[in-house]
Amino acid sequence: AAQLEVRVAGHISTRFSHRGKSIAPIARLLAQQFHARPGNYLAFFSSFDYLKQAADALAAASPTITQWRQSRGMTAADRDSYLARFAEGSAGIGFAVLGGTFAEAIDLPGERLVGAFVATLGLPQLNAVNEEFCSRLSGRFGAGNGYDYTYLFPGLQKVVQAAGRVIRGPQDRGVVWLMDDRFGRDEVRQLLPAWWCVQPSA
Repeated sequence: AAQLEVRVAGHISTRFSHRGKSIAPIARLLAQQFHARPGNYLAFFSSFDYLKQAADALAAASPTITQWRQSRGMTAADRDSYLARFAEGSAGIGFAVLGGTFAEAIDLPGERLVGAFVATLGLPQLNAVNEEFCSRLSGRFGAGNGYDYTYLFPGLQKVVQAAGRVIRGPQDRGVVWLMDDRFGRDEVRQLLPAWWCVQPSA
C-alpha cells in the first residue's frame, strides 16, 4: 500500500453525456501529473474516439509531452513497438483502451511505468443483450443487483486490472488516477482493492 498512491479526480465526469466537457480537465490533469513526476504513464479510455479526443487535447495544450497511442487493428509488431516506448529513462504517455491488449498481462517494471490514468468506470456497453442480463439478474437477486452484476462489477474489474500495470514488483512505486467522480462513491470504493489507500477527491 505504501508503494501505490491512488487518487480520485472527483471534478471529472466521464459519463457519455459529459465527455465533451471532460476533455480539457483530463488533459490538464495528465500534464500536471507528468510535470510533477516525469516518467512513463498509461492513460486508459473507454473507446478509441474518447482516447483520440483526449490525446489531441493534450498534444495541443502540452506539445512537449511525448505521447503514443493504441490504434485499431494493431499487428504484433505494432504492439511490440508500442511497448518498447516504455523504456528506462524515457518519459511520455501511452494512450490505450480499457479492456484492450495493454490493460492486462503486460509487465513494465521499475521506471518503465510510473503511473496510470483511468478515465472510465469500464461499464459494459448498454445494449439489448446486457439489458436482458440485467433484467434477469435483478429478478433473481433483487432490484439493483442486476445492474451491479451486469455493469458495475465487470467494469471495475477492468479498472483494477489496468491499474495493476503500475506495481509489478517489490521495488515498484507509482500513482494511479481514477478520473471520474463516481470513484468517490462509497458503493464503488468498497469494490476497489482493500489495500489501496485512496486519497481524497481532487
